[in-house]
Formats: sequence, structure tokens, C-alpha cells
Amino acid sequence: MTIEEIYPTIDLIGFIDEFPKARVLVVGDVMVDEFIWGKVERISPEAPVPVLEVIRETRLLGGAANVVNNIKALGGGVYVAGVVGKDGMARYLIDEHKRIGVETKGLIQDQQRPTTIKTRVIAHQQQVVRFDRENKAPIDESVKDKILKYTRSLADKIDAVVVADYGKGVIDVELVEELVEISRQHDLILSVDPKVENFFCYKDVTVITPNHFEAEDSVGVKIVDEASLLKTGELILERLNCKNVLITRGEDGMTLFEDGGDVVNIPTVARDVFDVTGAGDTVISALTLSVASGAMMRDAAFISNYAAGIVVGEVGTAVVSDVRLKDAIHSALNSKDKLRATRRKGTKDRQ
Repeated sequence: MTIEEIYPTIDLIGFIDEFPKARVLVVGDVMVDEFIWGKVERISPEAPVPVLEVIRETRLLGGAANVVNNIKALGGGVYVAGVVGKDGMARYLIDEHKRIGVETKGLIQDQQRPTTIKTRVIAHQQQVVRFDRENKAPIDESVKDKILKYTRSLADKIDAVVVADYGKGVIDVELVEELVEISRQHDLILSVDPKVENFFCYKDVTVITPNHFEAEDSVGVKIVDEASLLKTGELILERLNCKNVLITRGEDGMTLFEDGGDVVNIPTVARDVFDVTGAGDTVISALTLSVASGAMMRDAAFISNYAAGIVVGEVGTAVVSDVRLKDAIHSALNSKDKLRATRRKGTKDRQ
């Protein structure tokens, strides 16, 4: 069977213009991304390790909170549901959500848990080390009930739910099953940025976006060529009974497996890759907003690919504005190197 070349067939910019009308709830592991920036010019006399001269420190919304930040930057309406501690970093997260115009009723404070912090040390534009402060134990049932109550209160106001799973205890089978049922009842898009440990929790969702390694680990197939890639995507579709799978593949771009059996390979548009931190957050944000704004899944995948191509060219957790995304698409589609994709026609339709 031959593979034919295709282009995005619908005005992608038009979908981005519709982003402000879309409303998305992000459910998952909110956290703080902390960065310590500096330079290394000598080795410590105490041990054979580099000495970092700290120049500055920054804090950003991380994890599920970075998905919130991405959706907001892209112009979408967004809500958040997650768990924080009763500490200084919880105050930071709450204040930052308020600052960008996101209500914080869904951020449940649990004094038994610390607010999750990921600290990255950056020297000469390269990440040297990361250390995490967290509690990955499952959240209490009372906290889960509050998250679901908040979700139900929004169900008639939103178009989509994003599950942003970082394996910090918020997401489990019971929570996902409830989110699937709420989404079914209210005809909502349900998107998942997965964690391998919870992979088979995500049954019956609209779309799941594993990276190359998560996809391999989830079904036990090493992706080494087109045949193994196709097998991996098909197995995920079958085992999760989901409608779409978007495998992000780094420098090889993305591959979308659609519920009708089609497979679309989308090459990367990234010119330079400095840091992939938060790239998955950008993908799930742009993808979900696009579908909520009327795009078909493959057009949404093209849009998310452009967005990812922007953020990987920056160091640290980054977001993409709607203006910058439209500029990137305009530039690419007006150039000689138009983004092309390949499609393999499925042999059977999925129910």
C-alpha cells in the first residue's frame, strides 16, 4: 500500500482565531518549575564536581499548571483542578493563577502533602541537574471528591477536559473513569497527557498524547521503523479503546493514529532544539484547544506541532502565544518548505 503526501487542507489560522471561545478544564498534578541559572568556570576543591556561580533564579507554573498557562497564553478560557500543600509554594501557585486570570477554586489545599517543586540547575544554557520535592502517594478520597465536584460544577460551561498526569498522586483509575463518564454525559473532549505507570487507566478517551518512549513502554514494542511504529499505535488504540493516539517523536515529528484507521506522519518544524521541558504541555494545550475550536484531529495535530516547534527552541518551561503561533504557521505555509505529512490508509474502521 502506497503512502500519499498531504498538506493541511483547512485554514489553520482560522481555528486559532476561535481559541478565545473555547473553555477547557485541566485536571492533574500542578507544580512549581524552579530554575537556578548560572555559569561554571571551575571545579570544586572539595570534590570533582563543577561549581555553579548562581546568576539568577526563576519560578514558573509547572506540570498541569503549565498546561493551564499554555492554554491561557494561546487565548483560550481555562480552569484548573489539582492539589497543593499549605505552604509558601502553594501560595505562589495560587497567586500566579490569579495573576493570569484563572480562578483557583479547583486548587485543593492538603496540609498532609507538600506542593510539588521541580528545581532545574542551568549552566551555559544546558540543564546540569534536576531535583524534586514531592509526595507521590495517592491523594485522599476526600480530595478526589472535591476535584470531581468542581469538575461537575463546570461541565456545562466547558468544551474539553485535559488530564495532565505527572504521576504525583492525583490521577488514578477511579478519577479517570469519573472524568470519562462526565465527558460522555456532557459531550466533552477528553485529552490525556499520560504517565506510563497509569497508562491503562486512560480508556475511552478522545485522544492520548504519549511521547516516543511512553508509547514503547506502554505496549512493550520498540519503535525502530515504520512497521513497529504502526504496531505500537494500533495496539494503544485497541487496548485503550480511545478515539485517537498522537505519538510525539522528537526530531521525527509526530504520528497521529485516527479512529477511522488512518495514520498521519507529521515532520517536525523545529529548527533548533535547546530544551524539551514542557513541550508535551504545549502539545496537549494546542491540540485540545484546536479540537474545541472546531478543528478535526489531524488539523489540530498540525497546529500543536507548530506550537511544539517554538517551545523546544527555548531553554526552560515556555509558553506560546496565539500571535506567535499564527506567525509561525504563516511563515511556514508561505515558504517553499511547506509542512507535508504522510498518510497510510487504514484497512478497517474502528468502532
